[in-house]
Amino acid sequence: MSETSHLTVDRMQSPADLVPSGSLDRKGSSDAIVAKLLSGPTLLERLLADQQELTAVEQFSQVYDEQASPAQARYYSSLIPATEPGPDQQYAFDVDLDACSGCKACVTACHSLNGLDETETWRDVGLLVGGTSTNPVMQHVTTACHHCLEPGCMTACPVDAYEKNPVTGIVKHLDDQCFGCQYCTLACPYDVPKYHKQKGIVRKCDMCSDRLSAGEAPACVQSCPHEAISIRIIDCEQVIEDSEADRFLPAAPEPHITLPTTSYRTKRVFPRNLLPADYYSVSAQHPHWPLIIMLVLTQLSVGAFISGLVLERFLDETLIAAMRPVHSLIALVFGLLALASSTLHLGRPQYAYRAIIGLRHSWLSREIVAFGVFSKLAVIYAAGNWFGPAVLVENEFFQSWVGWSVAASGLLGVFCSVMIYAFTRREFWSFSQSTIRFGLTTCLLGVAAVWLTLLLVSTFGNADQSGSISGIIEAYGSSICQSLILIAGAKLLFEANLLRPLMSRPTTPMKRSALLMTGSLASVTIARFACGVLGGLAMPALLLRATSETPQDPVFLVIVTSMLFIACLAGELLERYLFFAAVASPRMPGSLRS
Repeated sequence: MSETSHLTVDRMQSPADLVPSGSLDRKGSSDAIVAKLLSGPTLLERLLADQQELTAVEQFSQVYDEQASPAQARYYSSLIPATEPGPDQQYAFDVDLDACSGCKACVTACHSLNGLDETETWRDVGLLVGGTSTNPVMQHVTTACHHCLEPGCMTACPVDAYEKNPVTGIVKHLDDQCFGCQYCTLACPYDVPKYHKQKGIVRKCDMCSDRLSAGEAPACVQSCPHEAISIRIIDCEQVIEDSEADRFLPAAPEPHITLPTTSYRTKRVFPRNLLPADYYSVSAQHPHWPLIIMLVLTQLSVGAFISGLVLERFLDETLIAAMRPVHSLIALVFGLLALASSTLHLGRPQYAYRAIIGLRHSWLSREIVAFGVFSKLAVIYAAGNWFGPAVLVENEFFQSWVGWSVAASGLLGVFCSVMIYAFTRREFWSFSQSTIRFGLTTCLLGVAAVWLTLLLVSTFGNADQSGSISGIIEAYGSSICQSLILIAGAKLLFEANLLRPLMSRPTTPMKRSALLMTGSLASVTIARFACGVLGGLAMPALLLRATSETPQDPVFLVIVTSMLFIACLAGELLERYLFFAAVASPRMPGSLRS
């Protein structure tokens, strides 16, 4: 213990210790004790003196605060800018490929500094391979967020949980604002945002902006033993020009999509066949079951409303009066189930009300608003038909304008659903592909639902009001069954056409999807086509034949139609599973996979 420490301990002795041992016995006088105590420092003086002594931690803190720059600045000062970016400039990662050895020190440092979970990474190291057997080439590539000029994650986010610093250009994720919809993970071409299931939010690299603001290098920059990573100031116009020439990385997502700012430099001339080590590997993606259910059921609900309104043009008034309440209720129930299931996809569903914040730029916000309007109008329409007075039920304005308003808002919601996936620029989710898929699903399930409702009302409803089952089948059965066969056949042919890339040589994104559908997802593909053929072709053909011959048992017809509806619904759910699981996910160069 130091001399200072001894003095401190001495000053903190108790009053009894200040009196010499045995003094009480020798003198026996209280006056002597008081005089001895008054001659030393008081308790307050001792406490104040104690405050003048600093601990080792406090002394170190004072020394650190007095330094003009961080203690290790001499090792990385040349790797970070000395000034802030100017107009039309921003910070960006600069990677020297010739210096990168693939040691993954940057990955470890990023993981440690940001307190990431065991399997969570914000920076990865991939591998490019190529050349010939006599002159092979292997190149390691370190990648993280590219802090794009036009970030797809920020544009897609429905709650504005991303912000791009106007001075530094750093794209930062606002954890408190995020409600875990995971749309940004689909919208980013470089697979940068990572979903944290336990926290219910997405997280990503922010270029260690707090360290940069204090004059320190980001963890990955400071940890690289070869100084392969640095922070540079780049001109935004130069990034735009470079994107036209696709100067980025071999087989990486095209830079013109979001204009990434990371620069990869090398003095070598790479061979033309240099490709990511995992270029030929394919793996199924996350299916997102809540989204599968939401998409299929919203399209069923919208299709049911539209099919019912169209069919009413050909029905007599008594049958319309009997069918309309039941059909509007069935369509509404499916729509509400769809919207309820969508909240299960959120990591933090208690903040679902934030979803409309990004209405100006996010297709997800627009979809939510559109289906919100659709559900409210559908409730008004169904409630009016069930509980409204006769004057309202028979009112042409209510039935026509409110009914078609429900249909129009529903179609708007389906269009927004298409744009959500078209925005990601994935070929499997292109605008034409998604429009055909969602449109045919809407038609198929809508016609199947209205046909089932019609038979249920005719079989179990008031015969005087709904009419005989044989008369309805004779009048409408043939047309409805033929429509089902036509729509289902078109849908199955479209999906079978997705397998055509298997016959081509290039490994395109569509070929990757086809390989998945015939490989690891083959059982799902077979089940999907089996349900499609059964519900869309076989069952309608059976009903078509039954309606053209002798009258059939009404209960038998309802059972067959119910099986038709269930098979069609199951087939569309499986098709939507493939829609998510078989999409070719764009990514930066990865490593060899076992």
